[in-house]
Amino acid sequence: MSNDIIKDIRCTDLRFSRTPDTLKRHLCTPTSRFNDDPRSRDAQWFGPVALTLVEVETSGGQTGCGTIGGFTSSGTDIVQTHLKPLALGHSIFETELLWDKLYRSTVRFGRRGVALSAMSAIDIACWDLKGKILGQPVYNLLGGKVRDRVPAYCSRLYALEDLDALAEEARGYVKQGFRVLKQRFGFSPVDGVEGMNRNVALIRAVREAVGDDIELAADAYMGWDYGYAVEMERRLRPYRLAWLEEPFLPDDLESYVKLRAKSATMISCGEHEYTKQGFKHLIDIGAADILQPDANRVGGITEMKKICALAEAAGLPVYPHSNEAHNFHVIASQSNCPLVEYFPNVEPDTGNELFWKVFTGEPTAVDGHLIPGDKPGLGIEINREAVEKLKWIP
Repeated sequence: MSNDIIKDIRCTDLRFSRTPDTLKRHLCTPTSRFNDDPRSRDAQWFGPVALTLVEVETSGGQTGCGTIGGFTSSGTDIVQTHLKPLALGHSIFETELLWDKLYRSTVRFGRRGVALSAMSAIDIACWDLKGKILGQPVYNLLGGKVRDRVPAYCSRLYALEDLDALAEEARGYVKQGFRVLKQRFGFSPVDGVEGMNRNVALIRAVREAVGDDIELAADAYMGWDYGYAVEMERRLRPYRLAWLEEPFLPDDLESYVKLRAKSATMISCGEHEYTKQGFKHLIDIGAADILQPDANRVGGITEMKKICALAEAAGLPVYPHSNEAHNFHVIASQSNCPLVEYFPNVEPDTGNELFWKVFTGEPTAVDGHLIPGDKPGLGIEINREAVEKLKWIP
């Protein structure tokens, strides 16, 4: 009997490890315009589920793991009621067949969002299993390492009222060896000119703290509009941002194209885009200088590799969202992925760092770089004790 047939698929929804005050108070988001006081409301834009763990078990008793991107419990229902029955009985090595079957079977309600993220988790788990069965790290199955050490940019520096604390945090990452940092904007059009001034103050504080030899990027997390972004980019030019990330909602592509035409700063997006078709459109219309897909959203590692190929053909770099194993193996194997986004293992938890608790074996940064390991599959193991503690019960 073959040991590579999908026998079972299980999902576990996980909550935040603590109240994510950083997401409540220190981040510009698409919901900033509603001007609610986030500290006084139980209902938040990010919801109660921070991560969904998906495990695929084969007929041989081996288990691979993936995660559903996007901070929602809805993916569990899609996996269990729709995707699992379609996947059972297939070999994990039927990569293209299984992907196409799941995609075409969800296209009437999917194509983007949670359905694609749910598919992504199954695909990632199958790649993990392929590596385990073949005794190879996933990056070898994708073509092998293109470098022994991958430069990382430290992605944290949420907007703080205390600019001295923000500056000290930035200096700390530089001392750890990071040569590229990314911070978050705290203010959006609803905050007016005062918000613009405070955004500039955030960037100025970090730039003055780290000096001119450190690259600095900043993330607006879909919270701006076109006019605001044009003015902010102009005001920020003296601080030489390496890139301005995701200023608009992901479907506001016209604003991306117009801003890129005016901007002296490189524009990035793609964290909330899906499938190779979505990224082909971004490339074709010239929406971004840098693409930022995440394998647990775009359709898994299978689709991620194709997105990288499209970007390579267009001469664009790919900076995938997050250093989680499903992205890092792609980055390690693709020549046009020159940087890995690194979420440091620090509190308070924003959801982005929850994988440090849920998995063991994730490579940690050494002198600002990540080193690909040689363990089979994704090279990570589930921390069952942590998962049990973090289970979300509706």
